[in-house]
Amino acid sequence: MNMDLEKKYKSIRTIGIIIIVFLFFDVVTRCKAIRNPPVLPIPSVITQKPTSIKMSTYVKQTGTTVAFNSVNLVARVEGYLNTISFTDGTYVKKGSPLFIIEPEPYMEKLLEAKATVAAQEANYAYAKSEYARQQKMYKQNATSLNNVEIWLAKSEEAAADIAKAKANLAIAEINYSYTHVNAPFDGRVGRHLIDIGNLVGNGVATNIATIQQITPLYVYFNLDELDLLKLRDAVIAEGYDYNKKPRLPVHVTLQNRADHEYEGTLDFVNNGLNASTGTLELRAILPNKDIALIPGLFVQVRIAITKPKPELTVPETAVLYDQIGNYLLTVDKENKVVLKRIELGSVEHGRRAILKGLDAQDNVIISGLQNATPGNIVAPQTDKQPTKSVNLGKIK
Repeated sequence: MNMDLEKKYKSIRTIGIIIIVFLFFDVVTRCKAIRNPPVLPIPSVITQKPTSIKMSTYVKQTGTTVAFNSVNLVARVEGYLNTISFTDGTYVKKGSPLFIIEPEPYMEKLLEAKATVAAQEANYAYAKSEYARQQKMYKQNATSLNNVEIWLAKSEEAAADIAKAKANLAIAEINYSYTHVNAPFDGRVGRHLIDIGNLVGNGVATNIATIQQITPLYVYFNLDELDLLKLRDAVIAEGYDYNKKPRLPVHVTLQNRADHEYEGTLDFVNNGLNASTGTLELRAILPNKDIALIPGLFVQVRIAITKPKPELTVPETAVLYDQIGNYLLTVDKENKVVLKRIELGSVEHGRRAILKGLDAQDNVIISGLQNATPGNIVAPQTDKQPTKSVNLGKIK
């Protein structure tokens, strides 16, 4: 019995010694790991020095495209719609036939009016001839003065009837012309609003389609008082003549195509500020020769108010923002990340002008910004500088 207890005691002691040894080695390993933590790799970033580009200062606003001409085509005479001579949504030339409205009754009235004119001209010719004959007979004492005066009145009445008949003929011609609705200008016609066989013009003018001229195209926008004063100072500096239309260059971009600009000119400036909004309405005209723009689009409008001058620029994506303002992340000589507060200028083709806070020799982080923390070390890689310069928005 004592031998069994002694064997159990030795087994327990052996197991305890093994556990203590394992615990000792585990503690030693952990201590070494604490004294020699794993080395994290230095984050990599791509840097680029600012590029000097000639850029202008702009006033900017959102505008709306509007058709140069827009006309509602209406049925001005009563009748059944006989013909539709166009395909909905297509472009048509000035004078192209679009609709025909039951022309037969109006043609008959036109022929009747022409016949009435011919009859009145015949009556006038007879009355005039008889008046001349009565005058000759009166000189021979073969008729009375009263008869002479009667035929004089009849000839004058016949002349008046001719004028009336010709006026009715002109009205008949006009009414007949209304049966053929033609395009008033080159433009794009919308869908037809009345189908063939329907009665139109029954007591009221019936709208049957709309046509719009979009080459050229208008862009309407509003400027607040501060931007308006800047623009005024710019045009005064250029010697603007108030007796002529303003012809300042205007640059327009679509909401999703900031990289592509459409150039036009300032065409109209309203005569006073809107008291409720504190803004002034302006209008630009765009050639729109490729018909890339259509009425009703929201576009970005900008007008240069300074002549181009060299500015330090960086990619627009390199500019960061926080509650304090705008900033860039740069890398110093020791490869430490440095935060620089900046003042922003204009944007041209994805490059942002930096007016203050940046030096020409600064290495600006343009990629890997998520790995850059001010004060930390980074591994910078230099990006190639852009080779093309931008020089848009000149005040002409």
